[in-house]
Amino acid sequence: MEPVSVGQSLTGLGSFLLYFVSSLVFLVLFKWLYPLITPHKEWQLVREERNTAAAVAMAGAYVGFSIALGSAASHSVAYLDFVIWAVVALLAQGVAYVIANIVLSGVSQRIKNQELSAGVIAGGTSVAVGILNAACMTY
Repeated sequence: MEPVSVGQSLTGLGSFLLYFVSSLVFLVLFKWLYPLITPHKEWQLVREERNTAAAVAMAGAYVGFSIALGSAASHSVAYLDFVIWAVVALLAQGVAYVIANIVLSGVSQRIKNQELSAGVIAGGTSVAVGILNAACMTY
C-alpha cells in the first residue's frame, strides 16, 4: 500500500466544505420552515414555557431531517442532485408531521398541553420517516 500525502487526503476538502456548509444552511432553513406547517410554535413553547413535549418533537424532526440530508449528501452524483434531494427530505418531514397528526389525533394541541407522549410520537415519527427517506435515496 502506497503512503498517502496530506495534499492527497485534502483533495476533497472543497467538496466537503460545499456540502457541509450547504447542509448547515438547509438545517437552518428547516428550522425556519418546519414551524410554519405545525399549528404550534415549537421554539416559543420550548423557550418560554420549557415544554418538554415540544422539545422532543423538534429534536426528532431535526434528527429525522439530518439523517435524510446526510443520505442526500453521500448518495448525490452532483451538487444539484444533492439540493433536489435535500428539498425532498425537507418535504418528507412535513409528511412525517401529517402522519403523526393522523396517528395521534390533535398532536399539536397535545404538545401545547405538554403531553410528553405526544412529543415522543411526533419526534419518533419524524426520525422513522427520516430513516426511510434516507434508505430510499440509495438509488
